[in-house]
Amino acid sequence: MTTQNLLVELFVEELPPKALKKLGESFAGVLAEQLKAQGLTSADTAVTPYASPRRLGAHISHVWLKAEDKAVQQKLMPVAVGLDAGGHPTPALLKKLAVLGADVSDPAALAASLKRAPDGKAEALFYDSLVTGATLDTGLQKALDEAIAKLPIPKVMSYQLETDCELPGWSSVNFVRPAHRLVALHGSTVVPVKALGLSAGHTTLGHRFEAAVSPVAIADADAYADTLRRDGAVIASFAERRAEIARQLAAAAERVGGGCRPIDDDALLDEVTALVERPNVLVCEFETQFLDVPQECLILTMKANQKYFPLLDAAGKLTNRFLVVSNISPQDASAVIGGNERVVRPRLADAKFFFDQDRKKTLESRVDGLAKVVYHNKLGTQGERAERVRAIARGIAGLLAQSGQQPGGDVLATSADTAARLAKTDLLTDMVGEFPELQGIMGGYYARHDGLSEDIAFAIEDHYKPRFAGDELPRTPTGVVVALADKLETLVGMFGIGNLPTGDKDPFALRRHALGLIRMLTERNLPLDLDALVAGAVPAFGSRISDASGALTDFIYDRLAGSLREQGYSAQEVDAVLALCPQRLGRVGRLLAAVRAFAALPESPALAAANKRIGNILKKADEVDAHVNPQLLKEPAEQQLHAAMARFVPEANALFDAGDYTASLQTLAALHSPVDAFFDDVMVNADEMDLRLNRQGLLKSLHQAMNRVADLSRLA
Repeated sequence: MTTQNLLVELFVEELPPKALKKLGESFAGVLAEQLKAQGLTSADTAVTPYASPRRLGAHISHVWLKAEDKAVQQKLMPVAVGLDAGGHPTPALLKKLAVLGADVSDPAALAASLKRAPDGKAEALFYDSLVTGATLDTGLQKALDEAIAKLPIPKVMSYQLETDCELPGWSSVNFVRPAHRLVALHGSTVVPVKALGLSAGHTTLGHRFEAAVSPVAIADADAYADTLRRDGAVIASFAERRAEIARQLAAAAERVGGGCRPIDDDALLDEVTALVERPNVLVCEFETQFLDVPQECLILTMKANQKYFPLLDAAGKLTNRFLVVSNISPQDASAVIGGNERVVRPRLADAKFFFDQDRKKTLESRVDGLAKVVYHNKLGTQGERAERVRAIARGIAGLLAQSGQQPGGDVLATSADTAARLAKTDLLTDMVGEFPELQGIMGGYYARHDGLSEDIAFAIEDHYKPRFAGDELPRTPTGVVVALADKLETLVGMFGIGNLPTGDKDPFALRRHALGLIRMLTERNLPLDLDALVAGAVPAFGSRISDASGALTDFIYDRLAGSLREQGYSAQEVDAVLALCPQRLGRVGRLLAAVRAFAALPESPALAAANKRIGNILKKADEVDAHVNPQLLKEPAEQQLHAAMARFVPEANALFDAGDYTASLQTLAALHSPVDAFFDDVMVNADEMDLRLNRQGLLKSLHQAMNRVADLSRLA
């Protein structure tokens, strides 16, 4: 028996565009998975998903008409239970065999055919049978039912069936959209399956307006995509349609010239791909007067409301041209172009109106209005929040000034305070009210209009950064301080009222805030201790919160650990460094590099194991003083270890203090032989108390010296 390729298509009304890609992948994936589970696919089966606005489909290669029969051995029961003293089957055994489909008319012969084999402590009976392989008819029906049931449907709708149901016009079915046709072809043969009140056939529908024929007849499974493209004017594959749109966008931008390029937005490209069946990219334009409005506003309204691709020039500035992905391809596209230009004009006019109206009031005049906007019922208003951010920002500026690495501490504190006071005022503007995504960005524009410095404008614009993974950091020290303060305020406040993330739910984006905090501290190598930062933010809340600093710092370290593992560091390396809770997160990268270099040394395994052993000894001892009396060092091995420590530990400490963590650990590797000799020859817990305490003190000193960079025992 040879295999043939299988094609399944479910033709429906317009599917939700933002979910289409996942729906298509799920439909094809579950179908193939279920067919494989039933033995109906071969080892070299390939799956091609199809998803267009009005269809979900899958092409699955090398599908059997019938699965192979399988020999199955089933354990029945212990021999003592299944057979009586005379070796005859008991009623329990016969009942079990009858359920399995065995012929029980001759019990003696049946009992003789059973296999005996040890199973643990007792001997058991086993029944060999041949399970008939599934046919494609039944197997595909099961797979199709499962694929439909497991679709990640964002919102289910109900509709009534007209045919193939108990009560036509009354029987309801629940699905993402009404389904109208079902295609199931194994080669050129229709597989008689049913779904959603539909029986499988070999015809589907093409483009609503441009299909050459209707319905479109599919000759065989392999002809599906080409037939739909030729006769139905539909590119069925989501990936092919997406690539075609990207190609046309680039070509249209090149025709415009001047180094223009469409905005790079994968989410928008996916959504547009889910809205058209045969894309046709057209170039449109709007009046240049609208370019006086900040380009972020225009881009957002064109993207969000119209699904257009704005064109940027070579310098990244918005032009008055934009690209439309149309679902029709008329010979004269002027009407389509003109229609889209008329549609976008009121949107742009609204943006210009909001911008002009907002500039009639200064940001300073809006400060008092924040007191009327509730932030959180337990944390007060946006006005109170702004005051907390101000206080935290001044504290951070003070810590930077104390470090000596940030000149102009008073100037920084003043500018950060001003920016923090005004940072949230754009929430009260019409533009941000219409487009919340522009908060911060509009604040920067309005600050410049009010005559404020670029430093303040940048800080207001950047205080939400980084907004997402890979986003740029604030551009100025003032912006960094205000962004740190804003994120700390959110984290400390939410942890202080017990509003923590759970599972995949994180309504206040605390994970993102923590990662943003980490990035600023590490990538800018700021001289700020994490504990001091968190502790400094708590007083700003007064009695509104409980102090949850410990839980918050654990949360931040956990996010840092995850981020480092994603960067390629091993779990052991990350665990070793973060076990010591390093306060300056900017040093973590160098600490990890040092641990990685140390782990590569031949002495590393033994020293890590010794370090773990020392830690266990010290845990079992009472409070140990890291003090050594040389006169109590009786054994040669402990004398040699003490001498080696006296030689190498000061050198390692000096290198550590100089920031050369790699060299510091490599210096300590010289202690490998003395440490091994110590544990071979010296009894730490000697009977004499003075010897015991002295040896414990020696190990304590060694433990402290070896674990300045990282907890090396975590490498064992």
